[in-house]
Amino acid sequence: MQISNPHPTTIAWLCTTVDSEAAAGQLAAAGVHARLAACAQVEAIQSYYWWNGELQNSAEWRITWKTTLAQQLALQKLLKPLHPYQLPQWLWGDSQASPAYAAWVAAEVTAPLQV
Repeated sequence: MQISNPHPTTIAWLCTTVDSEAAAGQLAAAGVHARLAACAQVEAIQSYYWWNGELQNSAEWRITWKTTLAQQLALQKLLKPLHPYQLPQWLWGDSQASPAYAAWVAAEVTAPLQV
């Protein structure tokens, strides 16, 4: 059964960071392979943060998945146990997109694999 999107130009997104390009690739592919995300983008970043009372800085890789509002929670449920960090950053939200892009995202996640 296909769920219609009440906001046809709204897409959802989910974002996290990891400490290696390999881990980023694995997480990115997991969400897309499961058909819970239409795509995932991986980008190298430099992060500065407090951890255990000390200022840290390290190379990280940010992964951002594009999905639908209806599948956003299922995507989070799939990815959380796969994350290598003790305290991972999870950010999510929704964004307006062009009608054609929003339709493409919706078409790619209409029949997710059972996870």
